[in-house]
Amino acid sequence: MADHGADLRARALSMPPSAAVPAAPTASLAIHAIAPRGGWDKDGVWVPMSYVDTDKAEQLFRYKVFVFLKDEGLLSEERIKLLMSWRHSGFSVHNGVTIAADDRQGLERLARYIMRPPVSLERLSWDDGDEEVVLTRKGNGQADPKERVDALEFLARVLTQICEPKLHYVRFYGEYSNAARGKRRKSEGNIGESDLEGQSDSQEEDELNSARHRAQRRRWALLIKRVYEQDPLVCPSCGSEMRVISVILDPKVIDKILSHLKTKGITPGRSPPHESANS
Repeated sequence: MADHGADLRARALSMPPSAAVPAAPTASLAIHAIAPRGGWDKDGVWVPMSYVDTDKAEQLFRYKVFVFLKDEGLLSEERIKLLMSWRHSGFSVHNGVTIAADDRQGLERLARYIMRPPVSLERLSWDDGDEEVVLTRKGNGQADPKERVDALEFLARVLTQICEPKLHYVRFYGEYSNAARGKRRKSEGNIGESDLEGQSDSQEEDELNSARHRAQRRRWALLIKRVYEQDPLVCPSCGSEMRVISVILDPKVIDKILSHLKTKGITPGRSPPHESANS
């Protein structure tokens, strides 16, 4: 096992970060973005934008990439001038996909496409003990659409697609950023203890907070159902819907409950990995 692990790490380190699964003849980088057709002015009024010049957007994006590489010391001024003089820039901007404002399902499908994994399990075949992984290609026009890859080589390719710890591949900008959303919530009086000082805990506020918590729990269950295709609020024994009674965060109480479950013959799941294991 030690030799296999060393071999796997060596293969993974020798591959470029942009390598695909299965590997493509040439590596390319694609950046996907969901952006509104318009924006807000300084008075908070929405200003729609009916047309986006893709040629201008391509030139602007290429320029910003070159400036970034220059600031990082990876590209010289002479090389930038040479690249800017090329007839085919190597950059491309496509904005032909549009989603209507009320098309929530279309928006979710687009987001799922952007976040799709590097390989589909439906096109992957491997049995325990096999030394090769069989990948079924889709729409490549070849006589044999299947590709056989060494199992360790396949794992090395997949490892290049896994994000490093604390590295986010999805970012939110502008009005959709966390800072902007926090400012909007603060202006609406829904955040900050200073906003709640001096206010009485009336029955209406308690009912509002209770309804908000119920909605958040529903949202949490819905996200798990969409990702893992399992409803966490459905009882595995009778199939009826369960409800969240309370959230327990005290470690002593949690250990007491888990110890009681062990006496009943119920083995709880493993604990989360320690922080040291992720470093």
